[in-house]
Amino acid sequence: MASVTKHPPLKDPSNNAVRVEIFDQAYNLRGSDAEYIIKLAEYVDSKMRAVAEQTHTVDTARLAVLAALNIADEYHLLKRTGDTGATEYLQRAHHLSRALDEVLEDKRRAG
Repeated sequence: MASVTKHPPLKDPSNNAVRVEIFDQAYNLRGSDAEYIIKLAEYVDSKMRAVAEQTHTVDTARLAVLAALNIADEYHLLKRTGDTGATEYLQRAHHLSRALDEVLEDKRRAG
């Protein structure tokens, strides 16, 4: 399950369903990859438990929203880092392309 639970995840290959527990609540979810769904459920469960531990909140709806905000923050930080990295790679590729063009032009002139 998503956490240390009483029941392990149950997979039903006939309809791509999997039963998981997130913060002690059972959910029947469907998707093309049961293992991936289980990993996601484990991640959400761990985030909810971390928020519960830090805030001492028992309201599960509030915990879910706070966990979702933490996950969204992680996503946007990674996206920003990825976007910056992609921009740097593009700039480097353009620089290398210009340098290659210059070398090829010099060879055409010399040859």
